[in-house]
Amino acid sequence: MPRPSHRSKILSEGLKVVHERGFGGASVRDIVQAAGVPQGSFTNHFASKEAFGLEVMDLYFANSRETIRETLCNDSLAPLQRLRDYIDANIEHISQNHAKNGCLFGNFAVEASDHSEVLRLRVVDIFAEVQKCVAYCLGAAVEAGELPSSVDCDVLAQFVVSSLQGAILLAKAQRSPAPVEGFKELLFAMVLR
Repeated sequence: MPRPSHRSKILSEGLKVVHERGFGGASVRDIVQAAGVPQGSFTNHFASKEAFGLEVMDLYFANSRETIRETLCNDSLAPLQRLRDYIDANIEHISQNHAKNGCLFGNFAVEASDHSEVLRLRVVDIFAEVQKCVAYCLGAAVEAGELPSSVDCDVLAQFVVSSLQGAILLAKAQRSPAPVEGFKELLFAMVLR
């Protein structure tokens, strides 16, 4: 009888460890301990810690894509409500554990970008996809008359994604979602009015 694969357990538990401790702060030993599997299981399933990091990002992004589908790309909702819901989902997510963990992608951007070109490029691709979805939502807001036709949706989307990530980083440092809540308030009161 073949042995069961520990791959999915290493990924799901490893994601939690990496999100909590950072990619550099999470050793392979920490990851396999959290998964409750032998250390050899890690090397059986992942060529390197970097390869594991890529898969952790993809797993986290699968959850993010679901949120994006339900909010930014949900054509059954009013466009600016979609954006509001997306930011609220981010606030809810980072509020777990007193905003201590922040955003996994932002953490990778800060921590791993100098050490791994592969991880850095994956983060860049992920943020580009998020930005494209925000631009799609803003384009729908222009079409619905919620925003003026003069709005450059791509530039505004870049601003939203960059500002949201900065606010999440501050929220992590302050252990409070207040910076993200403040960004949302300012965005809707002044930028998108």
